[in-house]
Amino acid sequence: MLCRLPDQKGSFFLFMRTAIFFILCIGNLFAQEGMLQGRVLDSSGEIIVGASVIYKNDITVGAISDFDGNYRLKLPAGDARIVCRATGMITDTLEIKIIAGIALTHDFVLKPYVLDVEGVEVKVGKFDKSLGDQTVSMEILHPELIENKNTRSIETALDQTPGLNILDGEPQIRGGSGFTFGVGSKVAVIVDDMPMLSGDAGRPEWGFVPVENIHQVEVIKGASSVLSGASALSGAIHIRTASPKLKPVTKINVYSGFYSAPSIDSSKWWNDFPLISGVKFLHTRKVGNLDVVLGGNVNYDHGYIGPPRTDKFVFPDTLSAYSNKQMASKRARFNFNLKYRSKKLSGLSYGLNGNVMYSQSNLAFAWLNDSSGLYQSYPGAVFLQDQFIFNADPYVNLFTATDGKHYLRGRILHSDNTNFSRSALDTLNLDPKKEFQSSRFTTYFGDYMFQKSYSTIKDLDFIGGFTGVYTNSYATLFAGGGDPTNHLMNLSAYAQLEKKVKDILNLSVGGRLEYYQLNDTLTQVKPIFRAGGSLKIYQETYLRGSYGQGYRFPTITERYIKTGIGNFGVFPNPKLQPESSWNAEVGIKQGIKIGGVLGYLDIAGFWQEYQNTIEYLFGFWGDPAAGETPFGFKFVNTGNSRVVGLDISFSGKAQIGKKGLMTYMTGYNYIVPTTLNPDLVYAIDQIGREYSYNSTSLDSSSRILKYRFLHNVKGDVEYTWNKKFSIGMSVKYFSKIVNMDGVIQEFENSTIGPYIQNIRYMDYFLKHRFGNWIFDARMSYSLNDKHKVALIGSNIFNRSYSLRPLKIEPPRSIMIQYTYKLDKNG
Repeated sequence: MLCRLPDQKGSFFLFMRTAIFFILCIGNLFAQEGMLQGRVLDSSGEIIVGASVIYKNDITVGAISDFDGNYRLKLPAGDARIVCRATGMITDTLEIKIIAGIALTHDFVLKPYVLDVEGVEVKVGKFDKSLGDQTVSMEILHPELIENKNTRSIETALDQTPGLNILDGEPQIRGGSGFTFGVGSKVAVIVDDMPMLSGDAGRPEWGFVPVENIHQVEVIKGASSVLSGASALSGAIHIRTASPKLKPVTKINVYSGFYSAPSIDSSKWWNDFPLISGVKFLHTRKVGNLDVVLGGNVNYDHGYIGPPRTDKFVFPDTLSAYSNKQMASKRARFNFNLKYRSKKLSGLSYGLNGNVMYSQSNLAFAWLNDSSGLYQSYPGAVFLQDQFIFNADPYVNLFTATDGKHYLRGRILHSDNTNFSRSALDTLNLDPKKEFQSSRFTTYFGDYMFQKSYSTIKDLDFIGGFTGVYTNSYATLFAGGGDPTNHLMNLSAYAQLEKKVKDILNLSVGGRLEYYQLNDTLTQVKPIFRAGGSLKIYQETYLRGSYGQGYRFPTITERYIKTGIGNFGVFPNPKLQPESSWNAEVGIKQGIKIGGVLGYLDIAGFWQEYQNTIEYLFGFWGDPAAGETPFGFKFVNTGNSRVVGLDISFSGKAQIGKKGLMTYMTGYNYIVPTTLNPDLVYAIDQIGREYSYNSTSLDSSSRILKYRFLHNVKGDVEYTWNKKFSIGMSVKYFSKIVNMDGVIQEFENSTIGPYIQNIRYMDYFLKHRFGNWIFDARMSYSLNDKHKVALIGSNIFNRSYSLRPLKIEPPRSIMIQYTYKLDKNG
């Protein structure tokens, strides 16, 4: 039998026919797909990063808008339903026919959750949800108010927020604390998700906040430690800065003004011009894939508190014998934000934010006397401080289509403080590190956060992460524990879930685990929980309820500060214990649209309880036999307390005629802060006297906590005509202080030592047993889109008033402001 070889020519043609058939099949398969691409924008034309574009026929197919707002989807040919959604925005749905082999373009334009296009912006919170979906009480402060009030430091604008008071630099929400000169804040202050409290003292660095570039401020009321950190015992302040727009923006703000002479006879201490002057600037732009923000502020403030004056009958004050010029405050700050959006990997961005500031300021603990010396300092009770502070914040963000959003952030924060003036040090030939106790600290912060919306479980959002903070502090005045070097480490893990049910119910639950270690010896572990819900019961009517816990570990300053200059001392308490709290509230938020009036009315009833409350107590803590100043302050745990109350706010806008627009923000806060164990003996002083609420209070009959305002009113209204002329007014009301430390009266009557100068406070206290109404006013005129001039007055009726013992508030100030703004975005 003969074998026949295959026909090679025939085999070749068979192969070619098969290959061509295969290619045609593949080509036909791909020809069944089309392309949909475009951008995601908001109603003002700004790009939206991280928006989800989902193919509803198969929810596993989708895309995330990149840092230029672009998205790109490959879809099967035929009818398609595409959904675009972003946090804080109204979801948009597109019905479209995908054509095989054709690239179609569609830009999604999303609107925020508002009552109306001209209504109230409500994109807030870690999850960027609408105000109605929030399960806690929250107030929103917009940048227009901050600029229009010529805010030189952010706390002056925050003090206009309903339910929030800034007392001596210390933020207080719903009476959660008395006064502690700003040390150990019970309110977390956070700027772009980074903490803004000093690492050694837990003091807000207000002047360090870039007020020229604020996008929005959110004030959360009630314990908020789960997502805001351990300092949020009674609430949190989240400050968001603005990102560059598509085109460059340049803004320069120049201001100058003066203090009026106080209304009290013979209390004006200066003979020069009490000048207030400064400049703020901002420039933002996109340079290819690089976002650039540059800003800064230079400020000079003559000051309204004068240097001490010693009576001729007591020992002369050589330690705080400052000149008028030394009491002035000066500040220079520069900040930058740099963000680069990767060209190679969609959704990846990284950058560096930085801020540096040098300032000279004073800290006065007490006035000279209650008449002509109200606006001067008490001998030995005032410090001058030079501060150099900077931070560098590197970060990496990765937004993915299917694996959520990843945030990795870091920070190095360093501060160097000298508590005296240079010229006085030279005159007295003193070493600041030994005699007046300079301090410095460096804080290292790291946080990883993961955020994802799960499409397989409709409207389920998750946030979780890990945070580490390490502070290294050196200060001779913090040697109360035996060593001027102190270390504090905090590690925490957190998570929170939010679930939307049938578009009417929003539920949230979260937890946090805190670990603290102080100087390698003291450790503490604490779990924290929260839960809440918001129910939409009618159109723009939301009923909410929440429960949250708070926890705060004492700062290095509170435990170990030890200093004594002049007539006052501050004493350490190494055994100081952490304080904790819980907050429960029920509230209702009602959207209102009556004619041209748009706004939200919010009413909440709240119940807060605090355990191991830390208070700053004046007493006889020093031992004169050991050379210590006998009188002074000490941080002590005073037991348990409760604050219940009512919080009402009404904010929004109103269209008046065709050219008139009014914006308003008003609020009323009523609290009943009481002690829960008035007979608890929490301390014993140097002369063996037992300290309890009853024994230390000036008025213990009602069990009201010390240094609280039971009634507080805030209001701000501004009317703008034709987008050119504006006139506005702010009002604040503080009711009288019911209770304070009774030992202040004892100190005034004391005759210990020839160096004690009569401070005379009680006469003032007894004669001013009423509340205080404070009014500010402003007007401005826009010459065109680039130029605006304004006249701003604070405390326009020049009221002389005090909000805490031995400290007078500023007299009237008048400012002229000029703003140049070049915004190419239209």
